[in-house]
Amino acid sequence: MRVLEASTTATDERRTTMGYFRFRKTFSVLPGVKINLSKTGVSTSLGGKGATLNVGHGKRMVTVGIPGTGLSYRTPASMQLVILLVVVVAIVGIAYLIQPELVRGLLHWWQPAWF
Repeated sequence: MRVLEASTTATDERRTTMGYFRFRKTFSVLPGVKINLSKTGVSTSLGGKGATLNVGHGKRMVTVGIPGTGLSYRTPASMQLVILLVVVVAIVGIAYLIQPELVRGLLHWWQPAWF
């Protein structure tokens, strides 16, 4: 008969820890541009429903999903993709300052009515 050894320290800590509170506040700067504040730092999100680039905490992540389904795919972003998206967001931001209704219409044309 084998005797199981005692669990590791990490497992013991998980069992004694009841949980923790998280803090996050998001501010919309322009359509598709958000500043996220949390207790661990500041990050920036570019994009909207369906596709988002998040830069912060030393990481660059791209999330692509199907709005309304809860399904998404997340992967690290390359520096070229980050630069391309920042340029696109800057152009969209400038266009929004000039023609806000046109930009809103273009940003939402692809979303199906049933989402």
